[in-house]
Amino acid sequence: MEIQQGYSYHIKDEFFDIVRDKYLMSNKENRNYRPHFYAIQDKKNQALYWMIPISSQVEKYKSIIEKKKRKYGKCNTIIIGKFAGKENAFLIQNAFPIIAKFFDHIHTVENKPVTVHNELNRILTENLREVLALYNRGIHLIYTDIAKVKMAMEQEMENNGC
Repeated sequence: MEIQQGYSYHIKDEFFDIVRDKYLMSNKENRNYRPHFYAIQDKKNQALYWMIPISSQVEKYKSIIEKKKRKYGKCNTIIIGKFAGKENAFLIQNAFPIIAKFFDHIHTVENKPVTVHNELNRILTENLREVLALYNRGIHLIYTDIAKVKMAMEQEMENNGC
């Protein structure tokens, strides 16, 4: 399967079996594929993709965004944007790296892949990169242990000769 930025994907259960992190938003309801994740290719390692969970619980996250804005002056860890014709919350705070082996399928509505508008893609990419840069300077705004997940993905690539 070709992975393209601009689309969201569902992830194989195998990934969640290998990477056990209490902050990962894993598949739920007996292998039903929820949630789906927006994919952004890593700038340095083209084999890695950063997955941003997409939530329909917009009102819940709007409240959290407002609290963060009052406390910190901004919020770059949760972005509200249109997806499949509805507002959704893109949870950069729960992002994690993954390799193509663990992608299951592209997210569709009525059998058609759903894309993210170019402007929203730009905003998500910029905010993810900013949050990752802060992470690399010791400011951890992402709940997931991304160093552990990244190491597991690098080990998978090494084991599979990637």
